Amino acid sequence: MRCQPPLKSMVYNWLNNSHACLLCDEKAEQPYPLCVPCETELPWLQDGCQVCALPLPMQGLTCAPCRRRPPAFYCVEAPWHYGFPLDTLISRFKYNSHWPLGRLLATLLGRWLSHRYGDGLPRPTLLLPVPLSRRRLRQRGYNQAAMLAHWLAAQIGIACNDHVLQRVLETPAQQGLSAKSRKRNLSQAFCVADSAPLQGRHVALVDDVLTTGATAQALASLLLKAGARRVDVYCLARTAKPGSA
Repeated sequence: MRCQPPLKSMVYNWLNNSHACLLCDEKAEQPYPLCVPCETELPWLQDGCQVCALPLPMQGLTCAPCRRRPPAFYCVEAPWHYGFPLDTLISRFKYNSHWPLGRLLATLLGRWLSHRYGDGLPRPTLLLPVPLSRRRLRQRGYNQAAMLAHWLAAQIGIACNDHVLQRVLETPAQQGLSAKSRKRNLSQAFCVADSAPLQGRHVALVDDVLTTGATAQALASLLLKAGARRVDVYCLARTAKPGSA
């Protein structure tokens, strides 16, 4: 006589009943540790630029900077704008080693991308995390973009390579710099260590937050010159234009 419940039933019960919400500590009752009310309250990006995802007043618009000077990347895919409580979750993951929060956000990003693929978004064949400088990697102990990229790759079934791109120059932190200063700051900061995996491929850069897009622009230009066919950007959140709501 078998008293052990079926394995599939055990897995189902564990996934749907054992999680506590990482925001409110209530029972999540979802396959990931976030309850429906807290998920609904996240700052979902409803209307953004069709190219860079900059928050805009309505759908179907392209922001003025992207119209004047189209970026090297094709599009930015971000489920949220950088607002509360998402900004706190990202900061805790990025600076305080709260990795379960990063894993949760990667899971939600993967689910959101799967819906976008179902709506016709072309799938890349390779994910490339934004590289971290050696000094910052030693200080922090991990690259949050690489962790997000590997979690995302496992979920959506796309290969990830964190050795293609390297950061070769130590530069001041981007926080607090103007858009022009950010571009100047990143000049010659990156290199392609191995161009072979890029030839003719559609690739996607993975990062936590897109602010001015200077990093994405620098890397996308580099990747296209190295042989990539198309570069998209996947990130958790997009910041609004300074001074906007």
